[in-house]
Amino acid sequence: MNVKGKIAIVTGASSGIGLATAKLLTKSGAKVALVARSSDKLEKISHNLSGSLPVTCDMTDQVQIKEMIKKVIKHFGKVDILINNAGQGYDASLEQIDINKFRGLFELDVIGPLVAMQEVIPLMKKQKEGVIVNISSGTALMHLPNMSAYSSLKRALVGISLTVREELKDDNISVSVIYPYITLTDFEKNTIREGKQNNFDEDRASLREFDTAEHVAEIILEGIKTGEAEIFAHTWMKNMS
Repeated sequence: MNVKGKIAIVTGASSGIGLATAKLLTKSGAKVALVARSSDKLEKISHNLSGSLPVTCDMTDQVQIKEMIKKVIKHFGKVDILINNAGQGYDASLEQIDINKFRGLFELDVIGPLVAMQEVIPLMKKQKEGVIVNISSGTALMHLPNMSAYSSLKRALVGISLTVREELKDDNISVSVIYPYITLTDFEKNTIREGKQNNFDEDRASLREFDTAEHVAEIILEGIKTGEAEIFAHTWMKNMS
């Protein structure tokens, strides 16, 4: 899909990958609905992104998600692109996983995107066109210690995405999954940790490579344009799946 003149919803748009994606889409000629919990941040961002609409929404709240979609449709009249980016990490060994926290993250990382898709798909079917991009994680391709909770959530999102892609293939609606690599955003700072975990700020100095949020935004734009099923931050990641 050519994004020029299209209407895109970006969740988790107040920082990191979401913010970089919103900026790139705007630069490319799209109009963006900026979705996040922080009203103040969204208002400031919106002032600098021509034609954007800030919409405060907690992506763990199904009622708020449905109201968010309604606000976007009322303002723009349609939704061409949905980018499910909002999410949070969880580092814990299996024995230390807090079930209530895990349930909460399931609402954010899996149910939230699912509900958003349910709300936009009927509209996209009427329009006979649409693009959905779901942001998974490189951890969904690996078996890393202390990452079973987060990895399982991102694998669930992959399963949903690739299945609904098949369901919608005759409706001219593409569904793509993005697998980012380690990205330098506030994601790690906001990750929930149980027990003694390594400090990411200290560890990342030893990494030979890492990605910027802008790099991930570029591959998200690639996914929108090409409609490929799975898009990896780096080609070598394909061999991990």
